[in-house]
Amino acid sequence: MAGKAAERLVEVHRGPILECEHRGHVVIWRHGDGMIASWGDAEGRILPRSSSKMIQALPLVDSGAADAFGLSDEHLALACASHQGAAIHTDRVTRWLSDLDLGEDALRCGVQWPNDLPARDDLICHHTGPDQRHNNCSGKHTGFLTLTKHLGAGPEYLDMSHPLQQAIMEAWDDVTDDANPDYAIDGCSAPNFATRLSGLARAMAAFAAARPDGGIRQAAMVRLREAMMRHPELVAGEGRACTRLMRAMKGRAAIKTGAEGVFIAIVPEHKIGVALKIADGATRGSEAAITRILSALGVLDPEHPEARAISHGPITNWRGIETGHYRIAHTLANWTP
Repeated sequence: MAGKAAERLVEVHRGPILECEHRGHVVIWRHGDGMIASWGDAEGRILPRSSSKMIQALPLVDSGAADAFGLSDEHLALACASHQGAAIHTDRVTRWLSDLDLGEDALRCGVQWPNDLPARDDLICHHTGPDQRHNNCSGKHTGFLTLTKHLGAGPEYLDMSHPLQQAIMEAWDDVTDDANPDYAIDGCSAPNFATRLSGLARAMAAFAAARPDGGIRQAAMVRLREAMMRHPELVAGEGRACTRLMRAMKGRAAIKTGAEGVFIAIVPEHKIGVALKIADGATRGSEAAITRILSALGVLDPEHPEARAISHGPITNWRGIETGHYRIAHTLANWTP
């Protein structure tokens, strides 16, 4: 991002000393009104990484594939997930693949050790290793395979010439208003389309404002955002900010993290979408900033224990001694919609 300089969003204090600061870029977009607030470079281009999975899942639903294969809200939440590789994730992916008459070898996301400690310990204790089902993107890729089978297309669904990726690019162009975007290859080997930060916020506002009777694409948006809010444990997992904050909000917003300090929010009651990018890529900075914004929008109680923990701390050391805290920087802390 080479436009406006990143603004200070989150401070990290150790004792009385400012030890670190996280600068970044934020856009808050209300459907019908456009951009209602921004910090940093609203028009800078970013890679949204996993924060954009609900856009990548749009063709799965609006093509009719989800209905043709009888997908539930749980399937759709997994299609939008960056999961921990816990049993609640991998068991569902295994059954989903079986329903498609496919095995783990049909996936193209790569092998990843699960971030869920019980799952990791179980693999080690049984002297086995992970497979592609443990990859945090295996739900998304199983969704890709579902649409691929629906289309009768070939197995190499990550090639940009594949009908699946062409469908995703069309959806991307539509919801971000950013035609023919550049792309890079994500950690799971899927193409990840670049976009203006404002375009990503615009897309999230479209998801927020979508209505079940608003046409095929809007109905698909509603199903995906509702699936995420109903099953936060599938979107991420225990201990993760996405799951913790969605549980705290009790269905008032869908949120999703992405690698390198990206975070989005979909707030249906205000028809608002949020997109932010922390310049140094720090997850703790993006989590604290999105928590403050959700609180300002009135969908998250700032005194809820999860909100306090993520936006303030305390920071403790290995002996459990409190050593510091986070502080939301002045410009963001004082913002009201």
